Amino acid sequence: MMNGNSDHKQEGVHQRTMSAEESDEHQALPLLDPNAVIRPLEMDLHDSQSSQSQKRADALKFLFGAGGIWCAYLYYGSLQEDVFLFTSESGDKFTQAWFLQFLEALANVLVGWMGRQLTGGVPNLPLQQFFLSGATQVSSKAFTSLALANGLSFPVATLAKSGKMAPVMAGQLLLSGASYSCRDYLQVLAIIGGTAILSLGKKKGGQSQSTPMGVLFILLSLVMDGVTAGVQKRLKQDMGRKHMHPKPYDFMYYTNLSMMVVALMVSLTLGEFTTGYHFCVQHPQVMWLVIQFAMCSAIGSSFIFYTVAHFDPLVCSTVTTTRKIVSVILSIVLKGHSLSAQGWSGVSLAIAGIMSEVHSKCTSKSSHVNKKKYTTQGQSERNILNEGIGMHACMYVC
Repeated sequence: MMNGNSDHKQEGVHQRTMSAEESDEHQALPLLDPNAVIRPLEMDLHDSQSSQSQKRADALKFLFGAGGIWCAYLYYGSLQEDVFLFTSESGDKFTQAWFLQFLEALANVLVGWMGRQLTGGVPNLPLQQFFLSGATQVSSKAFTSLALANGLSFPVATLAKSGKMAPVMAGQLLLSGASYSCRDYLQVLAIIGGTAILSLGKKKGGQSQSTPMGVLFILLSLVMDGVTAGVQKRLKQDMGRKHMHPKPYDFMYYTNLSMMVVALMVSLTLGEFTTGYHFCVQHPQVMWLVIQFAMCSAIGSSFIFYTVAHFDPLVCSTVTTTRKIVSVILSIVLKGHSLSAQGWSGVSLAIAGIMSEVHSKCTSKSSHVNKKKYTTQGQSERNILNEGIGMHACMYVC
């Protein structure tokens, strides 16, 4: 009897053990939704390969766009400096800044017209707003050229133009009550302070980096930068209210058309058109420099369009801003600007401010670095408008 009871107990224990094991195995099995779609491993591998291919394609597009901007505008800056450094055997120099701006705008008008023919333009745009934007923008460019023509060194002029955020901030504070962080103020102060140190410093030979007239014209250029920023903001708001969405080449064409008309009018009024033409005819090397200068501007604008079309305008702005730093360094190294220790300290301070500004933009808008994808027609149209404004701003930065 005892053996029988023992066998029954052992059987019961064995059955409970088997039940527990079966229960554990059952719990270990995943619960499958009968309606769930199981993705084959091949599909996951295909998606991973597609993602990698897309990243490589985006990288190549970025290298193409950024490389084009850098090559075109680095040479653009070098040519601009060469034009105003040229001195003839009789001691004459090229000073016709408005004539130069007419030729630059003309080259951009031709490229913008061809771009509109290929991509299609938007009709019935408010040309008055484009004319005002073009007038202020060409004035800023002409004043920069006049600063160079009046003896301001290219590194000082370029670094000063990088501090254009100062008049923009001043205008926003006074007119719209905008607020800025402490970092924004420090960045602007670093750029302005570094430029001032470089401007007040002397070359190793004792020659100054600036002249009073050169400083006056670069300050006027910065004032026009502040006005241009306000005009561009108003242009974007008016376009949004009227539900008009110009394409990038619309901005390029109409803005440069107005720039060309204003530059032509001013150059004719001042007599620069005739004297500038005769100077170029008498000095073919200057004519060739001017032609290349205008071509680089138009080619660079096309690369800006390409970059803004495939990436966020912030990416394009970062490329154009860092290009200026390289332009300054190349000018110092290649054009004989032998700086003193004070000059180098000013350059370093200004570059630190510029890089801090670039880093601040990238970190605050990191989610917008890649091109946005929109799902509705209205969002798509806003994207087109933003691309156009982005291209407009990047051209203005260069």
